[in-house]
Amino acid sequence: MPHHFLTGAELSSTQLDGLLGRALELKAAPRSSSALDGAVVALLFEKPSTRTRLSYEAGVVELGGHPMILRGEEMQLSRGESIKDTARILSSHVQAIGVRTGPDALLEELAAEGSIPVFNMLTAGHHPSQALADLLTLREEFGALDGLKLAYVGDGNNVARSLAVVGGIAGVEVAVASPPGYELEPEAGGTRTHDPAEAVRDANAVYTDVWVSMGDEATAVERRRALEPYRIDEALLAQAAPGAIALHCLPAHPGEEISEDVLYGERQRIWTQAENRRHAQKALLEWLLSDGSGATSDG
Repeated sequence: MPHHFLTGAELSSTQLDGLLGRALELKAAPRSSSALDGAVVALLFEKPSTRTRLSYEAGVVELGGHPMILRGEEMQLSRGESIKDTARILSSHVQAIGVRTGPDALLEELAAEGSIPVFNMLTAGHHPSQALADLLTLREEFGALDGLKLAYVGDGNNVARSLAVVGGIAGVEVAVASPPGYELEPEAGGTRTHDPAEAVRDANAVYTDVWVSMGDEATAVERRRALEPYRIDEALLAQAAPGAIALHCLPAHPGEEISEDVLYGERQRIWTQAENRRHAQKALLEWLLSDGSGATSDG
């Protein structure tokens, strides 16, 4: 059975620790692995992308593979071909498929019907690729993850959910502060509050995301009004633990979810976090295409 990476919950704490350790090795020597030599990795984008496309495409190349970029509107999926049939065709031509889309069900069906690894590049429910980079950034900064506290301030969205899920596996306490009506569901893990100051108290990292995500444009005015008290600025960051850092998955809107002085200030690690997407995802790709012995599968 192939490995899949749909929510991040597929990883044990030992596997996650190993992935992050491997990511640090790959960051130190980006061209040291040829794990994907001869492999074709399909990257299906049904949503716009900057960091995800750049990091996955460059990462596949650095591992010796070929990234095949697919766009939803260019495929027969857009004309009614079933996911089941698409999964079978993909499985006969490529060694893995990454998907950036809306419904989590599409990813789940691809994984169920195909015979190759499927990995999540973003869905409405989860963004585990981002969470891997976030944890890698924390590990670089603090040396270890177990016992750290990360505060997420804003909408309880796919990014917050993946931080709670994957952070929990790593032993990170994730506290999510959201306004009423925007809370993360308890099942995701972590703790929830309506008070940003409570969430950031003793936090080693303070994290935010855009207030208006893809698909939220119709409620933009309402969302901005509700999330106004949840901006990360110097005053909020000052209430975190000494040495706390600011994180953001980008793109950022200075003056909305984060102040400009924090976004470009000395305490942020946001641009390191963006670079770490590539290194964390390369470690993930090695694991996905491994048969357990370190050898690349033949798909």
